[in-house]
Amino acid sequence: MRKYVELGLQQIPGGLFDRENAPLLSGILRGVEKESLRVTPQGCMALTDHPYGLGSALTHPQITTDFSEALLEFITPPSHRLTTLLDQLTGLHKFTYQHIGDELLWSHSMPCMVGGNDDIPVARYGSTNRGKMKTIYRIGLGHRYGRVMQTVAGVHYNFSLPGSFWAFMHQHEGSVEDLDRYTTRRYFDLIRNFRRHYWILIYLFGASPAICRSFVKGRDHALQIFGDDEHTLHLPHATSLRMGDLGYQSKAQESLYVCYNSLDSYVKTLGNAIATPYGPYQEIGVQDPQGNFKQLNTGLLQIENEFYSAIRPKRTAQKGETALTALCRRGVEYIEVRCLDIDPFSPTGVSAEQIRFLDTFLVFCALQESPYCGTAEFQNILSNQKVVVTEGRRPGVTLQTASSETVPLQTWGQQLLDALQPIAKLLDQVHGGEDYQQAWDKQSNKISDPQQTPSAKVLLELREQNVTFHQWAKHKAQSHREYLLSQPLSPRQEKRYGDMAEESLALQAEEEKHLQAPFADYLRSYYEQYRACCGTKNTPSSPGDCDAIFE
Repeated sequence: MRKYVELGLQQIPGGLFDRENAPLLSGILRGVEKESLRVTPQGCMALTDHPYGLGSALTHPQITTDFSEALLEFITPPSHRLTTLLDQLTGLHKFTYQHIGDELLWSHSMPCMVGGNDDIPVARYGSTNRGKMKTIYRIGLGHRYGRVMQTVAGVHYNFSLPGSFWAFMHQHEGSVEDLDRYTTRRYFDLIRNFRRHYWILIYLFGASPAICRSFVKGRDHALQIFGDDEHTLHLPHATSLRMGDLGYQSKAQESLYVCYNSLDSYVKTLGNAIATPYGPYQEIGVQDPQGNFKQLNTGLLQIENEFYSAIRPKRTAQKGETALTALCRRGVEYIEVRCLDIDPFSPTGVSAEQIRFLDTFLVFCALQESPYCGTAEFQNILSNQKVVVTEGRRPGVTLQTASSETVPLQTWGQQLLDALQPIAKLLDQVHGGEDYQQAWDKQSNKISDPQQTPSAKVLLELREQNVTFHQWAKHKAQSHREYLLSQPLSPRQEKRYGDMAEESLALQAEEEKHLQAPFADYLRSYYEQYRACCGTKNTPSSPGDCDAIFE
């Protein structure tokens, strides 16, 4: 066994340290999408409709719903300034608390006490074809995976490097490739490197080692009772049960090989998953005998958003355009990191320290060498995720490298942190101060001392306070509510959020005035985009490129 994993870090181009080139990295665009369950003061899922005062979940740009009427999603606009992003996220939480009465925003990724599937209301988006499609998609998710699983919440981090950074790298490498194509190719390089190493994010930030027993009622599981508390289940060395088989992972999708070696291969593999019927979903059917839709289609995926990936390449879609079509036509605009638990120790579920480390990690992934990924490495990546999810803090736990060598998590983690440190120093030079180095220090300490991880701290507090997971998470939610309401919005902020809510309601009302085509025709036209886009792609032919897709 080698002592170290081969990281293959390229030398950081010297020009990035020049003062005049600071905008190359100070211009990073960031955004957060954070989900939160609305719950009653008793800690049960709220059965109330999406609050009118928050606006339309269909058309509001910053406050919407995910799977359920009770599962809010807060979306910050892209920002170059980290303080602006966090202020926006805090403002959305404060405004929401002004419009949900005595309800709470659940403080954890794993849900509150839940009943059966029939007790979980699916989100509704009105009478337009667009709104119907969003609701039917969610109904389909409920049939495919169960509604209880869809109550799991998380944080998504959107990240893009400025065009000037890619232009600098393009020139530095002496590339003759079209800049847009170069940028898309290099984002896929970043994505492959992220996938190789994102296990460390689960280890460092995973905060769901325990759950309420109601979440797995009637399901097989390997969880253990927490001490004498039969209402709380856990795994003693788990980090993020949300990212394992109990959470937002799909056994049906384990056979799905999605290739990240190029835009073409990514579009083709996801397009095939949407177009190819899947036996168990064919048995569900698309409509019931009364003509009510049960799902959008019988493919392995209804749409590309159903693919439960830790990271996605993204492009802002135009009206009526599918996300995959937008990506196919115009290339990668930004990436979305999707493997983050809600931070239960933060009132808004994410911290500045965490975001600074994510920036460091993602810039590293952009600068590191990135060979193509074949099926063997693909399987090792999935294996590493499962190991870290269930036993990431176990002493002596090992992972599999790209070449299928066994290496201790602590060894690989420390080498990875060592490789990240120059990036943290570079970002501090760009922004001034030592914030990035301090964020790096905090995470580096977790490698040698697993008890400093959020997952370990959750279990420690449960043990010290002698409470159930449900009681602990509810108390955190109550504390966060009190903190946020103690610092009310300014009159200007309150008016701005109120105007956005009213405008969103007006936009939905205006949209619903227009005559809608038959829904079947709308759906057919929507799926035609996938056929048109994916059908123009050539089968990947590079050595090792998606070697399992066409077997």
